[in-house]
Amino acid sequence: MKPISLDEIEQARERIAGSTLRSPLVHLGVDDAPADIYLKLENLQPTGSFKARGAGNAIALLSDQERDQGVYTCSAGNMAQALAWHAHRNRIPCTVIVPNTAPETKLAAIKRFDAKVIQLPWDEFWQVAITHHCAALERSVFIHPFADRRMIAANGTIGLEILEDLPNVDSIIIPFGGGGLATGIATAIKGRKQDTRVYACETETAAPLAASFAKGSAQAIKRIPSFVDGIGAENVLSEMWELVKPLLEGSIVVSLREIVSAIGLLFERNRVIAEGAGAASVAAALTGKAGTGRVVCVVSGGNIDLSKLVKILHGEIP
Repeated sequence: MKPISLDEIEQARERIAGSTLRSPLVHLGVDDAPADIYLKLENLQPTGSFKARGAGNAIALLSDQERDQGVYTCSAGNMAQALAWHAHRNRIPCTVIVPNTAPETKLAAIKRFDAKVIQLPWDEFWQVAITHHCAALERSVFIHPFADRRMIAANGTIGLEILEDLPNVDSIIIPFGGGGLATGIATAIKGRKQDTRVYACETETAAPLAASFAKGSAQAIKRIPSFVDGIGAENVLSEMWELVKPLLEGSIVVSLREIVSAIGLLFERNRVIAEGAGAASVAAALTGKAGTGRVVCVVSGGNIDLSKLVKILHGEIP
């Protein structure tokens, strides 16, 4: 895949303007933080995550024939929910393939938008992401959750908004699952403000990007499932590694305990509900590894099961 251009990002912004939120950038309510931390609240998007941007852009670019064929994706929940919502609004048939560990909160939302749900074991689910194909759905149009120009370009609109709201930003931290969010935002940032440092963040239970930076090539790791379901794959796809490698400073790895603390902090100080992936960026900023200046944390989503949130707010790791 060729690198995404700023023109593609600007065009995506025009396409999604009527269906997604220009999310607010707010200050983290913590006086003793190691940096001046801001929150880009993508958890406020219509379906609770940044995926609403990319799914909206992808749907807008479908031909009439493709709309009749229907669409499908593979997703741990947020992309599935976003695509199902946009497809429902446009009366387009939609099927989503999810891992059998997907949270009930996300599954319920997908079904609410009349999408068909196919649950698969993680290995089979991830194979669809690797191959961009599911034989049982070959007559429908596949929209990849992250390795797709339409998705990446729309993700880049977040970067444009950050620079408009905080032109002197020093560092940005982005949760890393497949790499589409990081690639899009970093492309926009580096295209407009080259000296801003852009970091990914991952959880200790699944950090293939950190392993890839350490080895200098796309790596596979042993993934340990956790409540942080929105990030943490077993490998970095080679096509995404080539895109993201020149754009990022590296990946900040945080523990499950640090993410639990960040979720609690966001709720207590800012009344923000973040899922594990969304709070990982805040956990990373609180380590001080992104520097001491103006740091923006992308709170990528807020779709977390209530039962898990209750445990977290009591200081437990679900």
